[in-house]
Amino acid sequence: MIDLTWVDETLTTYIRPQTSPVAAKLIRSPDELPPRVKLPRRDFKSKIPLCMAIAMARRYGWVVAVGKEDQSCPFGALTMGFVKPTRGYLEGTAYALSTPEAAARTARSLSRLPAGTYTHLLVAPLPRASFEPDLVIVYGNPAQVGRLIQATLLKRGGALSTPSVGGIACSSVVARTLNEDECQYVAVGAGDRIFALTQDHEMVFTMPVSKVELTLTSLEESHKKGEARYPTISYLRFEPQLPETFHRLMENLEQGE
Repeated sequence: MIDLTWVDETLTTYIRPQTSPVAAKLIRSPDELPPRVKLPRRDFKSKIPLCMAIAMARRYGWVVAVGKEDQSCPFGALTMGFVKPTRGYLEGTAYALSTPEAAARTARSLSRLPAGTYTHLLVAPLPRASFEPDLVIVYGNPAQVGRLIQATLLKRGGALSTPSVGGIACSSVVARTLNEDECQYVAVGAGDRIFALTQDHEMVFTMPVSKVELTLTSLEESHKKGEARYPTISYLRFEPQLPETFHRLMENLEQGE
């Protein structure tokens, strides 16, 4: 099992996220859920979207699991495989302003987990995760996410590429990360910002558990070498052009006037 304390400490030291990084795991049976887990329909008497559950983990420090019966968002239910992707369902998950054809094409482009394979998405802040995660989710600003991208590619090179439809972030954050076994950087959309209160400056970086150690060791190494850091290092080795009045005052001080 990966050392989640080390993961949390490394991200805190070199990325400094404002909210807790989140451990996430796909559950195949309710019997696998930890004993002290919050289930929205049971404990909140309401259904919620996946993005809100992740927000509860990263902002409140809660351990939350969302299953089909807890899920209020059709996109989340589709991408997690809680419902079967029938043609009618695909066309029904359209944006209000889309044509049926465009909506269906968008829905078909989404990354999805196999239908009927998993019962719940389990999320927890890293310090409270008592389970081996499938992926780690980090919310941060573009500079923070940029450092994680740099670290991911430091030793292997190449580029990361995450498709975006301007929303339905759970498709890339969870499903694509696991299907591709690859890190993703995601510009979240309206649902994440409206219902999960994701702020304008925030985006997401996700790591499948197979990539966590390499990414974070590269993050640490590059920071210590001074190659790149967060907060971003400012270049200060230049002489600023101060107002002319400042120069005259300096001359007067030097002349003792």
